[in-house]
Amino acid sequence: MRAVTTVVVRVPALWGLLRRPVAANFDRLAAGWDASRVDERRLGAIGAALAAVGPAPARALDLGTGSGAIARKLSERWPEAEVTGVDVSSQMIAEARRLSSSVRQTFTVADAARLPFPAGTFDLVALNNMIPFFDELARITARGGSVAIAYGLGAATPIWVPLDRVERELARRGFEAFERFDVPPGLALLARRPA
Repeated sequence: MRAVTTVVVRVPALWGLLRRPVAANFDRLAAGWDASRVDERRLGAIGAALAAVGPAPARALDLGTGSGAIARKLSERWPEAEVTGVDVSSQMIAEARRLSSSVRQTFTVADAARLPFPAGTFDLVALNNMIPFFDELARITARGGSVAIAYGLGAATPIWVPLDRVERELARRGFEAFERFDVPPGLALLARRPA
């Protein structure tokens, strides 16, 4: 996944060639994902970034939701928010639906490079251990909204983009007010889109 991430961040158009094998890989991992890879230690950085979000979002997106761990955190933090989780893996979406903790959560199979939502749909977009498609992040984030990007094992995360690069890419697309969070072993960045 490190090689895929590096290639796709440099040349997003190559995602079309890599999407199917990545989805198949995560389909194989879905059933045991929470038991083997989701724990509070690995969620600390994204949790710190979410704690700094304000005001409360009405609509939040967990992009690359996997088994829905971050969607569940979003619903716990903001019970009135409509939370949507998307993932390219149909089996991960099945797990997320099975583990769902709120009627205000919806999960759908979708490609993060071309999301099926109108521009400016979400007040908050969260990515935890996910390849960021920067143009699409800018398109779907509402004015005054936030993007939280975290890597649960910091630079050791298989899907990893250095935060300096993330910040530069988001700044080029109009984001500002960057905050970084270092919660070992993870790292996160919170960016806001001007109102």
